[in-house]
Amino acid sequence: MKRIFLGLSLMFSVSSCNSQNIGNILKQANDVLSGTPGALTTDEIGKGLKEALTVGIKNSSSKASALDGYLGNQTIKLLFPPEAQNVEQKLRQIGLGAQCDKFITALNRGAEKAAEKAVPIFVDAITKMTIQDALSILKGDKDAATNYLKRTSSVALTNAFAPVMEESINSTGATKLYGDIATTYNKIPFTKKVNPDLKQYATQKAIDGLFLLVAQEEQKIRENPAARVSDLLKKVFANQ
Repeated sequence: MKRIFLGLSLMFSVSSCNSQNIGNILKQANDVLSGTPGALTTDEIGKGLKEALTVGIKNSSSKASALDGYLGNQTIKLLFPPEAQNVEQKLRQIGLGAQCDKFITALNRGAEKAAEKAVPIFVDAITKMTIQDALSILKGDKDAATNYLKRTSSVALTNAFAPVMEESINSTGATKLYGDIATTYNKIPFTKKVNPDLKQYATQKAIDGLFLLVAQEEQKIRENPAARVSDLLKKVFANQ
């Protein structure tokens, strides 16, 4: 059980937490496994590792919510909705590229603001994690931890993101810009009309981007032996 918690916490936190703090936690864990007198209890180490996991989640959210967290990351950057990509192409052709760029910037600023709401939702999911959940994650696929969070957090994230995203894209001007763009495009003869409602699309894309960042953190510790910073961690993942 101790090894399960060790592996799980390091999936997210090795690359983001303070290396000295992680080293201290691992040393304490080694002390417990070797029976060193005066070592911390399993319960204390479990709490420490969950705290490390929480720090990793906070750092993932911080990346998304920082200025250009979405806009500057081509992997998660929000673009025109798929059904409106022809709109963008046509408008750029008639000299409205700057307006399209302004909309994309405003849309991503909204996502960055909404991402601030993710931490308490992820923390709640971590708190409710069972021993069986941890075992399944440790022995599961390379995105098992991410899928666990998707399964347990997606509904709560959507409920939390939707109103914030709506407010954000309104305040950044994305809603008005997209409405203006859609109105302009809909006036072009012989074109398929587009729906100017952005909230659902923007909310889902913001959540998808956040989960992608979480998956990248998980993949590092699973696939990169150099990221396994102790003999204990190497042993945890040796039989995956």
